Amino acid sequence: MIFKLGHSINQQISAPDNKGVELFIKREDEIHPFVSGNKYRKLKYNLLEAKKNGFKTLLTFGGAFSNHIAAVASAGNLLGFKTIGIIRGEELEDKIFDNETLSFAKQNGMQFKFVSRRDYRDKTTEAFLAKLKEVFNDFYLIPEGGTNNLAIKGCEEILTEADNVFDYICCAVGTGGTISGLINCSKPGQQVLGFPALKGTFLRQDISKFVARTNWDLITSYHFGGYAKINEALVTFINQFKKINGIPLDPVYTGKMMFGIFDLINKDYFEKGSKILVIHTGGLQGIKGMNLVLKNKNLSIIE
Repeated sequence: MIFKLGHSINQQISAPDNKGVELFIKREDEIHPFVSGNKYRKLKYNLLEAKKNGFKTLLTFGGAFSNHIAAVASAGNLLGFKTIGIIRGEELEDKIFDNETLSFAKQNGMQFKFVSRRDYRDKTTEAFLAKLKEVFNDFYLIPEGGTNNLAIKGCEEILTEADNVFDYICCAVGTGGTISGLINCSKPGQQVLGFPALKGTFLRQDISKFVARTNWDLITSYHFGGYAKINEALVTFINQFKKINGIPLDPVYTGKMMFGIFDLINKDYFEKGSKILVIHTGGLQGIKGMNLVLKNKNLSIIE
């Protein structure tokens, strides 16, 4: 344990009627108020590695509403690391305090470097990283979204022996680290389903680098147009889900995933008698920022 944690429990939730399935959600969002869900899992061994090797600074990447940026800033503040965020979008530099995520990260001590979207695409190249070393000296590098071998090791700890009873394990997918860990620790006979928040087919190749098993699939029909895209139907679903179950969902990841799961249940995708476990990966900090976007579009907000 690297700092005090809450408890992750499996909570049964209401599934669509007369479909013969049982639906549970693993409340990983309750692990920690700011380093919650898969962010804690991904950061755990990276932070231990950084501390073991004497690093004082963490450097990572993200966009304007990045759960990862917020989590790294908070974890760094708790553990005494200096943190640096390389942020996609130069136009955000003078709008830090108009953005809930960036404002929170700054309050937790994160230093920012804003780069153009074009330059951001080069963030993994040796030339780009060398320039960062010139500016910031020595740092422990955490990839965008946190996905690397140590992150997957952490995500392999999400499932416990009590979860062996489930037929399906479902999670939202961003960079592929969480689902990779779930696949690696899943049991024979379990099917792992990922619900990508992004458009495109690249995730299958990314995930395949970290897993050897074949008991998984990506359900690619519920991204709502792409990362951070949202509409009235999704907002209505998220609000109704919270009203019925008392569980908040975020609009970028868990809301889209749960919308997809309910739609698949209604379409009889899951066999009768199936037990489904949904992983709540947190990300609730993004709700405030998304509500500002929704207000500006005169759309309903997430309650």
